[in-house]
Order: sequence, then structure tokens, then C-alpha cells
Amino acid sequence: MSTSEVYDKHGKPIQVGDIVSSKARGGKQTGEVTAIDITEEDAKARGVTRPPKVLYTDQHGHSIAHNPGTLVHGEDPFDK
Repeated sequence: MSTSEVYDKHGKPIQVGDIVSSKARGGKQTGEVTAIDITEEDAKARGVTRPPKVLYTDQHGHSIAHNPGTLVHGEDPFDK
């Protein structure tokens, strides 16, 4: 599986170990990328639909699966 195929909202490549964040219901979700599901088989094995998805654990310990285009690098999704 190649992680160079997924990019964040600003066109930067996302890799396992990166810190990413997104806006969520008036707040933010931040976490370290634990996996990137690019193929249908990868996604199905983890119970994720419609790949590609970036999987990370947020600041509250919840497992999150997001579309790569909704994420930004760093802990503040409100930075321009």
C-alpha cells in the first residue's frame, strides 16, 4: 500500500505518523495517522467504506476515518 497517493486539503501528502486535524461540529479533531486505506480490500478489513480513508485516533481516544481532502497537517485546522 502506497501512502503517497493521498493528500490533505492543501495538497500535502499524508503519511502514517503525521499529525492531522479537521473541523468538526464547531470544534476540531486532532490526532496521529495510524493507517491509510487506499484499496477496497484495506478498507473492508477495517470496516471502513468508500476509500481512500485516513485513520487516526483523536484527542479523546476515538478512532476516526476521514476522507484525506478534509484534513490538514498540524493541530489547528483553522490556520490558513
